[in-house]
Amino acid sequence: MSEEREWYALSADDALRDLETDREKGLTSAEAKQRLEQYGYNELKERPPISFWQRLWEQLTSFIVVILIVSAVISAVLGDWIEAIVIMAIVVLNAAVGIIQESKAEEALAALKKMAAPDAHVLRDGHRVVVPSRELVPGDIVLLEAGNVIPSDLRLVESMNLKVEEASLTGESLPVNKRAEEVLESGASLGDRHNSVYMSTTVTYGRATGVVVATGMQTEIGHIAEMLQAVEDEQTPLQRKLDELGRMLGTASLVICGMVFLVALVRDPSSSILFSEGFGAYFASARDTIVELFMIAVGLAIAAVPEGLAAIVTVCLALGMREMVARHALIRRLPAVETLGSATVICSDKTGTLTQNEMTVVKVWADGREYEVTGKGYEPKGSFSLDGQEAVLADHPVLAQSLWAGLLCNDAVLEEDAQSPIGYRMVGDPTEGSLVVAAAKAGYWRDVFEGLFPRVSEIPFDADRKRMTTIHDLPEDWQPSLGSFPVLEERDGFVAVVKGAPDMMLRQCTQIQLQDGVVSLTDEQRQEILAANASLASQALRVLAVGYRRMDVIPTEPEPKEVEQDLVFVGLLGMIDPARSEVVPAVRKARGAGLRTIMVTGDYAATAEAIAKEIGILRPGSEVISGQALEEMSDEELQDVIGNVDVFARVAPHHKVRIVEALRARDHVVAMTGDGVNDAPALKRADIGVAMGITGTDVSKQAADMVLTDDNYVSIVSAIEQGRIIYSNIRKFVYFLLSCNMAEIAIIFIATLLGWPTPLTVIQLLWLNLLSDGAPALALGLERGDPDIMDRAPRPPKEPVINRDMLMGVVVQTVAIAGTVLLAYWRGMTVYAASAGSDPTRTAETMAFVTLVLSELLRAYTARSERYPLVKLGIFSNKWMQYAVGFSVVLLLVVVYVPFLQPIFNTVPLNFEEWVLILPLILVPSVAAEVQKVLSN
Repeated sequence: MSEEREWYALSADDALRDLETDREKGLTSAEAKQRLEQYGYNELKERPPISFWQRLWEQLTSFIVVILIVSAVISAVLGDWIEAIVIMAIVVLNAAVGIIQESKAEEALAALKKMAAPDAHVLRDGHRVVVPSRELVPGDIVLLEAGNVIPSDLRLVESMNLKVEEASLTGESLPVNKRAEEVLESGASLGDRHNSVYMSTTVTYGRATGVVVATGMQTEIGHIAEMLQAVEDEQTPLQRKLDELGRMLGTASLVICGMVFLVALVRDPSSSILFSEGFGAYFASARDTIVELFMIAVGLAIAAVPEGLAAIVTVCLALGMREMVARHALIRRLPAVETLGSATVICSDKTGTLTQNEMTVVKVWADGREYEVTGKGYEPKGSFSLDGQEAVLADHPVLAQSLWAGLLCNDAVLEEDAQSPIGYRMVGDPTEGSLVVAAAKAGYWRDVFEGLFPRVSEIPFDADRKRMTTIHDLPEDWQPSLGSFPVLEERDGFVAVVKGAPDMMLRQCTQIQLQDGVVSLTDEQRQEILAANASLASQALRVLAVGYRRMDVIPTEPEPKEVEQDLVFVGLLGMIDPARSEVVPAVRKARGAGLRTIMVTGDYAATAEAIAKEIGILRPGSEVISGQALEEMSDEELQDVIGNVDVFARVAPHHKVRIVEALRARDHVVAMTGDGVNDAPALKRADIGVAMGITGTDVSKQAADMVLTDDNYVSIVSAIEQGRIIYSNIRKFVYFLLSCNMAEIAIIFIATLLGWPTPLTVIQLLWLNLLSDGAPALALGLERGDPDIMDRAPRPPKEPVINRDMLMGVVVQTVAIAGTVLLAYWRGMTVYAASAGSDPTRTAETMAFVTLVLSELLRAYTARSERYPLVKLGIFSNKWMQYAVGFSVVLLLVVVYVPFLQPIFNTVPLNFEEWVLILPLILVPSVAAEVQKVLSN
């Protein structure tokens, strides 16, 4: 009965009739019970949370981790328990870190439920009763008043001065006036449905009666919850690329392992038995040889797979997470740190992110002149100027009187607040608050003025009249030092102060206040006022007019038609939620980095366009598209035009998801910002969801990957810069580890083909990959980034971690490292083969091991930048690299010179002569890397 209906397109009487309910009595208890059984409870359904075992399974199913587990099992079966234990320790550590970092349950829907009102005032059986909001059903008559959280979607039946805060649902920054008597056309956007109110929004002013038209998952917030459930978590670009890298390395290692094993079998003198008598006979006669060859293959697999990669990536992201906090960004999911660095588009909300979220009077038109008002937000400091010159209020009495009128005809209060950075906070309607602050900039404070001119009566704002009136007593002892107000020169009687929409106010005015006094309002002056209003409105300012009327007596029950007539027009006040001053250079910086910014807002197109032009988002020739136009587009049409759209205005929740999907269809990596309930599905659908920490709802924060602690667009750009640095650092240590591991494969593979004994043991490879290489890799993750990191375009979203330049570098390093290590091994074998009493194999293995470790440690220095030579970066500019290399050198000396470790690592102590042979060789890979940088740049 209530689903799929456009209730806002029906009159209140038609809605009541279709819902079969009574305006005065509501539903009967029996009917309410029957409908509760039919429609279910008025609450949101939750998706089952991800269990611990599901999270553990996700951690253990990456390709690299699977290879590690298989290697550990094989090592254990073959009796090599040390290798098996070390490998499994790596697996467990990585899984534990991942689960701890991502163990926060998905609580978005739970937060949505908390936003619902706990109780509702309804009519049942003709009586006003309080029922739990979860028991509301379609057809219930609900009574609303200021402060109420609306418990379900309602079609208003009656309303009186109703204002509803809908920012969390529609994105509109100001409370919305609601009128029950309106009937709208079909297809009206959510923000324009002024005869309906929606679950989770808040009544800020007035009262109303409404009929429930939707409950639970059928409400607008329920549709958002449904979209939120439908959006599946996706892997980030880094996760996908590392998985691809793992598969590539794993596949390559399996192929090479198989090749080495087969080559070694064929070269084995006893392999003829395999071909003549079969594998069973061969295994029986050459079991030890087969096991040894198999261990060589396992060693190759271990050499191919960078065991520390997953753990180092996790630790690097965690360290990046700490740095992000310093940049006012709290990361909820580790991979989001990297994803920010790959962003190509920022879809940003307007209110609070690009703007200050504080309505501010910036223009006053009075006495035929337009004044500029300076000052920031709600801070009561600023100045007034005319044609660039300071306007002293004593010389501009009509300007002063405009401020005085806006202050008295007002319900907002500017309170002192020690917790606020500016020492004040605004309580009340943002528009009225801007008038209070403008007056405070002139030294006019509400408590002082209302003490002098107490309010004795009022006529509240009405959507039909679009005006508000307050009536004040004029005492005989007011203080002229507060300013020159001609209307107050007669110190008795009353004054009615009126503010409202300029066109509606002007109809009630017959006089105008000028500096020389009050004169009759001429047609020319009316046209001048209308032109001034149009000029202010064209600047996307919200404009209010102020006026007054002297009264000798006031009616007992003041009526608008009695009071709001024969008014004296005073002035126009233009206000806006101004752009943050720091946003303009941030937008410029983002554009220089190849990042496109798109404004996605619930505000009107004119306001959005003006702000977008001011801060530099709106490019010449680009478009501004409204939600209504977006509704009429197909997904394909949206994809075709989205490259030329910089502003989306008056958008609904599902529009934001469509915008994100259209951008992603064009291969963009999208960062979507938001603070409201309406933003949650888009935040989850985006590659990186960015929620506002101050103004954001719990729903948006828990649906997002990152939360800004200062709600500032500048922090997004700063976080993207840090994300780029982190991704660049990840590439550096992937490059470092991969070149080292490929060299290790080449060493074993070439040695096997030459018929040499294996130069490196499995335990040496594990020690090298996990500890000796691991510490420098972590130090690479702490690099500050290249100086031009934000002067480059975003990397192509589909670019692999290992691009062409890195692949060439890996080849060069593989040849350089493998060549030097094999040369050291050969020298060890040949020089000491003839030495009496020496063990040439262990000596050669030790020389190869030491050469490999030291050449890779020096190579770590050159890996600090893919573009900049080491001399430009500064050899010692990364202190963590000094600690890491020193730590790894100590570990190397320990396994070479500590006696009880020598049998485990198959090492012998090296003498001076052997070090002389090694030291020149370890420089070769680093020199090759630096030469390659010079040649490639």
